[in-house]
Amino acid sequence: MGKAKVLTSIPSRIIPMRIIPRRIDIERVEKAKPWRMIYGRRKTGKTFLIENFTDYDYFFFVNRDTTVLDKKTGEKYNYKEFLTILRALMGNRIVIDEFHRLPEDFLDFLHSIGKKGELTLITSTLWLSKKLLSGRSPLLGLVYPVRIGLIDERDILLELSKDLSGKELIETAVYLREPFLIPYYKPPIRDFLASYLYEARLMIKELIGEIFDEERRELTNVYEGVMKAVADGRNVSTEISSLLFSRGLLAKDNPGVLQKYLNVLTEMGVLERVIVYGKKRFRYYHASPLIDLHYYLEEKYSYTEIDVSVDFIRKVINAKIPFHVEQFFRNLLSKVLGLTHQRIEERDFDIDVALFEFKKIKLVGEVKWKNFVSRSEIRKIEDSLGKFKCRRVLIVPDKNCVEREPEGIDMWDVEDVLELVRGLKA
Repeated sequence: MGKAKVLTSIPSRIIPMRIIPRRIDIERVEKAKPWRMIYGRRKTGKTFLIENFTDYDYFFFVNRDTTVLDKKTGEKYNYKEFLTILRALMGNRIVIDEFHRLPEDFLDFLHSIGKKGELTLITSTLWLSKKLLSGRSPLLGLVYPVRIGLIDERDILLELSKDLSGKELIETAVYLREPFLIPYYKPPIRDFLASYLYEARLMIKELIGEIFDEERRELTNVYEGVMKAVADGRNVSTEISSLLFSRGLLAKDNPGVLQKYLNVLTEMGVLERVIVYGKKRFRYYHASPLIDLHYYLEEKYSYTEIDVSVDFIRKVINAKIPFHVEQFFRNLLSKVLGLTHQRIEERDFDIDVALFEFKKIKLVGEVKWKNFVSRSEIRKIEDSLGKFKCRRVLIVPDKNCVEREPEGIDMWDVEDVLELVRGLKA
């Protein structure tokens, strides 16, 4: 969530800053009444969303020293005073932000009260969220968990389409799904990303570190090791396990041991898990393209410790953008069409987009995010997609970029995708 200064494709026209509506996430939150736990990685706009787009009577924020601030009155309470006040207020609509900072017996306190009124708990701590969703938690069955991740592809795309178009629209939507980028954004997106990663690289590292338990440094190292491996293309559990074992982060080279870390990162929305069709394995990807860029630069070039130029970072961004755009379209189409996505990997080819209705393939697609697609490339696309008896799609920035139109394949450009999201295209 946040405000953005956004330009159209005409550089001289400046558009006023605006808030990106998160209609889809707001709807999810509203359905989770009366007691709900809002969780997810830090800086995804959880507090902003609850504070500005939901109704409440009291909004409390827990400080690091466990004192509690009433954000409406400015009053501050110690833990004992807060429990007394909270007991008296139950029955109202109450929000408690960073509630995980309170003593552990707070959960037992809530359990003893039972459901009264409306209660919203907000947390960004990864390990505690996992614990609170386990079978031993006092909150199990009391609160409805709602994970808030990046801005939904549909919301960001439709909002930015008011001011941007074409290739710049899609690439900006890919990265501005990260809410904390929005207040700083200045087009064009590739230049902005290069400057931001150069100037804020240490901040990004600390941001990610905050989602782990500060008292469990050895676990943080494992999680960071996983994220570096995934950013570097090692996105199968066996590959990640071997790398972490070689670096002394795992006692054994055992994908089964690693799985609990992958599960936590997936459940928190840090990683995305994709089924490989017809194979007994998953591939893992960073949910956030920005975080993927950060950890790729860190793994390959140690860019938080060694001075890497903005121009070099720009080259990395140029190389990574087609992959991130492909990921964006895969998830966007899955949501718009109400289908699940899997990855198809064969000996001679991979399929960028494969959407399923239960076990039946409904759509396969190829994304060519470039300014020119040659005849030979079109032929290869026809050969690979032609193996499937379902809807076949080629996605390009502009239909004029292809040397010839593919046969038996629908060709979509940015405007076609927008029509689909708006419900204008079948």
